[in-house]
Amino acid sequence: MANEKKPNIFDKIKRFWRETVGELRKVTWPTPEEAWALTKIVLIVTVIMSLILGVMDYVFQKLIGLLA
Repeated sequence: MANEKKPNIFDKIKRFWRETVGELRKVTWPTPEEAWALTKIVLIVTVIMSLILGVMDYVFQKLIGLLA
C-alpha cells in the first residue's frame, strides 16, 4: 500500500475519457424521426410559453399603470 503511486492529472484525464466513452456507448440514441418529433414539441412549448408570458407582462404592465 505504501508503494502505490498517486495518479497524476494525465491519468485522471485518461480515466475520465475512457469512462465517458464507455457510458456514451450505453446510450440509446433517438432516431431522426424521434429527434424531430421532440424538437417540434420543444418549439411548440417555447412559443406557447412566450405567448403566455407576453400576455401576462402586458396585463401586469396595464395594472401597474392604473396604480401609478
